[in-house]
Amino acid sequence: MKKILTLALGALVALTACNNKTAENDVNDQATESEVIGLKIAYVEVDSLMAQYEFCKDYNLLLNQKGENAQKTLAEKQRALQSHANALQKKYESNGFTTRDELERAQNQLQREQQDLAELEQRLMNELANENAQLNMEMRDSIQAFLKTYNKAKKFDYIFSRSGDNILLANPKFDITRDVVAGLNKRYKAKPEVKKAIGGK
Repeated sequence: MKKILTLALGALVALTACNNKTAENDVNDQATESEVIGLKIAYVEVDSLMAQYEFCKDYNLLLNQKGENAQKTLAEKQRALQSHANALQKKYESNGFTTRDELERAQNQLQREQQDLAELEQRLMNELANENAQLNMEMRDSIQAFLKTYNKAKKFDYIFSRSGDNILLANPKFDITRDVVAGLNKRYKAKPEVKKAIGGK
């Protein structure tokens, strides 16, 4: 369940259009050379951000723990179900069922337990997926809120997210990852329930 917190930062090709500029719909309209020269652009390394932002580290740990607990619960239920199935099989082979109705009731009970286990697995996986989606949203919101404040002084026209090769070449002097991580961590305060769940900080 490692890195269950798969933050959708890559989808934010521009984390913020810092001067509230909108993209032009007409792709034939190209910026003049003077306009391009006047742009202030920066980028954030997503991998570094996820590795160093305390929010990510806390919630990765929290979701990993919840995932492991879910797997443990399911494994225990599966073992109990298998044990019950083995007992019924042994009873059947030793002619322990006195009537056909008794056998059918036992089989129906086993089927219900199998269905309950499948439903439990689906419910636990849905809960984890929903929590992951919620945390992704909180993450994006926290970054965008920080960048709006950060950019009041920096005045970048665009701040891009760099993940993998979505930006093929970038000048390191435009990398503001360190500033962003430091600012985010300064603002971040873990919720008490999160601190408790992951053993404090």
